[in-house]
Amino acid sequence: MTENTVDLSAPVHTSKIHLPNLVLFLQGVVGEKYVLTDAEALEKYAHDETEDLVFYPEVVVKPITPEEISAIMVYANEHLIPVTARGAGTGLSGSALPVKGGIVISMERFNKILEIDAANHQATVEPGVINEAFQDEVKKQNLFYAVDPASKGSCFLGGNLAQSSGGPRAVKYGTTRDNVLNLEVVLPTGEIIWTGANVLKYSTGYNLTHLMVGSEGTLGIITKAVFKLRPYPAHNLVMLVPFESAEEACAAVSAIFMAGANPSCLEFMERDALDWAIAFTESTLIIPENIQAHLLIEVDGPNKEDLYKQAETIFEVVGQFKIGEALLGESADEKDALWKLRRQAPYAVRHNSVYKEEDTVVPRAKLPQLLKGVKELGKQFGFKSVCYGHAGDGNLHINIIKAAMTEEQWHGPELKKGIEELFKLVVSLGGTISGEHGIGYVQKPYIGIALAEKNLDLMRGIKKVFDPNNILNPEKIF
Repeated sequence: MTENTVDLSAPVHTSKIHLPNLVLFLQGVVGEKYVLTDAEALEKYAHDETEDLVFYPEVVVKPITPEEISAIMVYANEHLIPVTARGAGTGLSGSALPVKGGIVISMERFNKILEIDAANHQATVEPGVINEAFQDEVKKQNLFYAVDPASKGSCFLGGNLAQSSGGPRAVKYGTTRDNVLNLEVVLPTGEIIWTGANVLKYSTGYNLTHLMVGSEGTLGIITKAVFKLRPYPAHNLVMLVPFESAEEACAAVSAIFMAGANPSCLEFMERDALDWAIAFTESTLIIPENIQAHLLIEVDGPNKEDLYKQAETIFEVVGQFKIGEALLGESADEKDALWKLRRQAPYAVRHNSVYKEEDTVVPRAKLPQLLKGVKELGKQFGFKSVCYGHAGDGNLHINIIKAAMTEEQWHGPELKKGIEELFKLVVSLGGTISGEHGIGYVQKPYIGIALAEKNLDLMRGIKKVFDPNNILNPEKIF
C-alpha cells in the first residue's frame, strides 16, 4: 500500500479536514449560495428515514453539473476527505448517511428530465428528478416507467438507482436495474464516464451499468440515467382479498401464479398493518374480526376483457382458501382508495412507533414458512412485528416495533440476536437479507449471513478499483 492510498480496513477519518479551506474551495466550484455549514442544514442532511440514526457532515454542497462533482471528487481524493452523495433522504438502510462526516453532495439540483425519446421508448434524466414526476411526464406521451416505490411521490430516481429499488410492480416489470440502459457517472477519482450504451442489448465487456445500479453510492455518483420505457397499460383492475389466516394469504400467492395469472402487483398486508393504515388514512373500510391478512392484487394490460378473465382465474384460486368478501376496484376512485391503504402502510407504522424495518426476500412459495418463522422468533426474542410487502416477488417487509420496549431492550443483545436469527431463517429458505432497501449502514453487520467471505472479498476488490482511497460513502455494505 502506497502512502496515498487507504486500505478498506482503515477507513478515512475527518479529523484532518481544514474546514475553512474546504469551504473556500467548494464555494469556488459551485458558488457561495450552494455551500452550507450552518447547524440547521447540517441537521437536515445528517439523517434519513432509517430508524433514529444521525451523523453530521462538516459541509453540504449542491452542485449542478458533472464537472462540478468531478472537481469536488479530485479535491476530496487529494485531501482524503469522505464524500457521501445524497438524494431525497427517503432511504431505509442508512446508505446515504455521512457516517464519517466530511462532504455531503446533495443531488437536488440535478432535477431535469433531459429527453423523452418516444420513438425508442427511452428517456434521459438527472438523478434528482422525483420518481412520480418522471412517471407523470412520460405518461403524457402514453409511455410508462414501471418502478414505483412506496415513496414515489418524494424519492429521487438517483436513490432508486443506488438501491435498485423495486416497489409493487417489480413482480411484472422488474426492479430499477431491469429498467436502466445507460448511466453517466462521476468516479471517486474524478473521471466522468458512461457505463454502456442506449441500446436494448449489451454484450460489450463487463456490464458496468448493472454493477453501478444497487452499489449504494459506493462506486460512483450517477449524474444522468437512460431509462427504458414501455407503452402505458390502457386498463387495470385492482382486487382486495381478505384471508382468515395470514399464512394462507401467503400460500395463495404462489397458487395464483401457478394458475397462469400474470398480476402486475401482488401485495401482502397482515391485520395490524392494514388496521394502522386505515386509522392513519381515516379510511371507512371495516375489517371483520376473523380476517388476519389481505392480498392487494392488480392486473393490467391493453385489453380489458383479458383482465376480467385474469380476475376470474384469481378469484377461483383464492376461493380455495378461507377468505372473506373480496373487493374489486374498477373506477379510478375505487382503485386509488385501495392502493392508498397499501402505500400508506409504511407511514402508518412510522406514525405508531419507532421501528426497525427488515427488507427480506425469499422464493415466493416459501412466504408461508417465512411468516410463520417471523412470528415464532418474535415470541422467542420478545419482539412484536408488523408485516407487509411485495408478496408477488417474495419480498416481505418485517417491521420490528419498539412499542413498550425499553431503550436497553431496543438496543440490547437479545433483539440483535433475534434479527440475526431472522436473517439466518431467510437464507435457509433460499432468500437474502435485502430485496430493495440495500445493505447500507444498518444491515452490514449481518451481510456475512447471506454472502460467503469470498464474495465479500470480490466486492471489496471492486470497491478498491473504483475508489482506491475509500473516500466515497465509506463504512457501507461491508
